[in-house]
Amino acid sequence: MIRVLNAIVKREFKLAFSGSFDFALPLLFGVMVISLFPLGVSPGPEMLQKIGAGVIWVSAILASLLGLEKLFREDFRDGSLEQLRLSGQPFAVILLVKVVVHWLITVGPILILSPLFALFLNLTPLMFEALFLTLLLGTPMLSLVGAIAVALTLSLEKGGILLALLMLPLFIPLLIFATSAVNNAQLQLNYNGQLGIIAAMLMLAIALTPWSISFAVKVSQN
Repeated sequence: MIRVLNAIVKREFKLAFSGSFDFALPLLFGVMVISLFPLGVSPGPEMLQKIGAGVIWVSAILASLLGLEKLFREDFRDGSLEQLRLSGQPFAVILLVKVVVHWLITVGPILILSPLFALFLNLTPLMFEALFLTLLLGTPMLSLVGAIAVALTLSLEKGGILLALLMLPLFIPLLIFATSAVNNAQLQLNYNGQLGIIAAMLMLAIALTPWSISFAVKVSQN
């Protein structure tokens, strides 16, 4: 099982970085949103501090949606997904590994560059700490929950718009708790409650989504 999962991880990274810049599109999109949004509102330091956490979170959500479209689609078209399903290994675990690799490739760079984004948007150290923790706990849930919608729309040729419509309402509670935590940090208030709720949502997603994704893929294949 370990050898199979290791081979899948290597294959996912190889496909992501093999002669195509598609893996960089979510990051470039996120950088453009973070760079251009302040110009359309106000470049003032106080205004940037108020909207900074929301802008970074919205860019992370949109970047995740942009990368989700191809999460399973190529494997579905060339039959690799069917072979993985018939391999005799736990299909839900295999799909979970694919989702984790997707998160590392699409959202991981945003986490790495988040200190620069925070500096650009005039966030204080306490605000950045809260922002980073919410991103670290919340963004994996974007990939986990988003993978269910991807699996449900595999049989559709143009499922991107439908995917976005399905997913955006589901991310609103996460966005509310994340920005609330950063706002509390700005006021030097405790934000452990918001982090606890986000962590609980992530644990619930980890417990339920792998089997939901597996079932959705099987439905699309039948």
